Amino acid sequence: MAAASRKPAPEPRKSRRFPLITRDTARPEGGGRAAPGDAPAPVRQWPLLTVMAGVGLGLLIVALDAFRAGTIVIGLSLLLGAALRWTLPDVGMLAVRSRFTDLLTYGGLGFAIVMLAMMAQPDPWLEVPFLEDVVHFTVR
Repeated sequence: MAAASRKPAPEPRKSRRFPLITRDTARPEGGGRAAPGDAPAPVRQWPLLTVMAGVGLGLLIVALDAFRAGTIVIGLSLLLGAALRWTLPDVGMLAVRSRFTDLLTYGGLGFAIVMLAMMAQPDPWLEVPFLEDVVHFTVR
């Protein structure tokens, strides 16, 4: 009889505030495996490994004394990472933040690296007409 007269414990009040202690973190959107779980680890993470292989190849090219070509390969690898992040639903560990933030980061850095490599001295492949005026105005 004593067990029947006990009241259930009241549910804790739901608050809209964030908890004081974080118990776990949410996986980024698209952060699931890029291949089934029974596949070997390199196959599951092929998008990240593809981008890292491109960056490694670019660094090797730079080490072999072809600065401009190597940095363009690095920038194109980051642009490939942005394209993979945009098109694939699951990209494994290539997903670091939200899809928008990853696209902005990979795409922006890849574009900047390619543009800077093309403007590098001596004999730039790309000349920006107002860039010299900006430098002279700021450095006077």
